[in-house]
Amino acid sequence: MTRRASLYPDHLDKVGAEARFSRESEVYLGMCRRWRELPKPTIAMVQGACVAGGLMLAWSCDLVVASTDAFFSDPVVRMGIPGVEYFAHPWQMQPRFAKEFLFLGDRVDATRARELGMVNRVVPREGLEAETMAIAERIAAMPAFGLALAKRAVNQCEDLMGLRAGMDSVFALHHLAHAHNAEVGSDSLGGQDAKSMADAYRS
Repeated sequence: MTRRASLYPDHLDKVGAEARFSRESEVYLGMCRRWRELPKPTIAMVQGACVAGGLMLAWSCDLVVASTDAFFSDPVVRMGIPGVEYFAHPWQMQPRFAKEFLFLGDRVDATRARELGMVNRVVPREGLEAETMAIAERIAAMPAFGLALAKRAVNQCEDLMGLRAGMDSVFALHHLAHAHNAEVGSDSLGGQDAKSMADAYRS
């Protein structure tokens, strides 16, 4: 159980930037970090759209198995925001493509995502669950402590390569963007909503 004292102060009675910062520290960045740091291996099973918040949840898992109809996108630059709160982009793909991914906001299909290293396996939709469960069963047969240590070893190396510090610094930029939007416009999302973001794909 997570100790309440370790969490960011409750956002429910806050206003303005303090409310937004404390809420996103806890329910977006904080939640994804807790998923990433679970001792047990986790597997994301992705079908269809894996966009923004879904992308963060998939990236916080250890393995990603995707169906052939899956696609990935982080379109929030359209909101004037530099990327989702769990900013793992330069570690999930090489930095030059991370820029393209963000600058264009385009969808990346499952095959391309695998080529970039974002996905472990791509399988037909009808075989997605069976493939994922087969991997899970093989992992479950391994010594639990060895798995926990192996997971921690890779995570620590990622952090030594700057993942955690990078996320912290980009989280500050993310909130600068929210504050800028709120100052110059009508809301912190640059006037965008789920419908306008989806419509941008169709135009």
